[in-house]
Amino acid sequence: MNARPNIILIHGAWADGSCWSGVIELLQANGYNVTAPQFPLSSLADDVARLRQVLDRQVGLSVVVGHSYGGQVMTALGADARNVIGLVYIAAFGLDQGESLGGLLSQGPASPALTNLLTDARGFGWLPEDDFVSHFAGDVDPARARVMWAVQQPLATSVFGDEMGVPAWRSLPSWYLVAADDEAIPPAAERQFATRMGATTIEIPSSHVPMVSHPGDVAQLIEMAPETVRV
Repeated sequence: MNARPNIILIHGAWADGSCWSGVIELLQANGYNVTAPQFPLSSLADDVARLRQVLDRQVGLSVVVGHSYGGQVMTALGADARNVIGLVYIAAFGLDQGESLGGLLSQGPASPALTNLLTDARGFGWLPEDDFVSHFAGDVDPARARVMWAVQQPLATSVFGDEMGVPAWRSLPSWYLVAADDEAIPPAAERQFATRMGATTIEIPSSHVPMVSHPGDVAQLIEMAPETVRV
C-alpha cells in the first residue's frame, strides 16, 4: 500500500462537521489527512456540489464517509466519483436508482426522532430539543446532546422528493455501520441498505450518532477501507 488516502467526512441533517471530532482525532493520530466540511443542507444538488468541491482539493485518492443524510450525498456522486476508492456508510441512507428519501420514509410511521419535525417558513426542518436529546442522540450524555441540538443545521425538506440516479455504491466498494438502537433510521432499513450494496458490515448498540457515542468503532470501520483497497 502506498500513501494513505484522504478521508472525507460528510455530516447528516441536524448536525455539522463538529460531530466527527472524536473520529477525526483518532484518524489524524493514525496519519490520515481528514476533512470534515460544513454542508449547506439547502438542496441535494448544493450538497453534492460541496462534496465535489472538497474532493477537488484533495491530493491523491480519497475514502468518503457519510452519516445519515450524508449517505445520500455521497451516493449521489453516481458513476462520476473521480479518485474515490471507497464509501463508508455510518447509519446512513444508501438508496438505489429511482428511490427517494420521502418514498422510503413514507413506508412506515415516523421514527421517534422525526415524529415532531418542525418545518419553518422557508421549508427547512428542525428537530425539537426533547426529541433530539432523547431519540436522535439517545446514548450521548444529555449535556453534550443539548450542545449538539443547539448547533444543528436544518435540512431543506425539498430533498425528500429527490430521486436517486445511478448510485455510487454500484461501482465502488462499500462498508456499513448499522446502529442497532437507531431511532431516526430504522435499523432494519440500515441492514437492507448494507445487504443490497454488498457492504462489509458491522453492527453496534448505538443511537443514530455512533460517531459521537462510539468514535472508536467508527474510526476502525473507516480504516478498513484503505486497508482493504490497495492504493
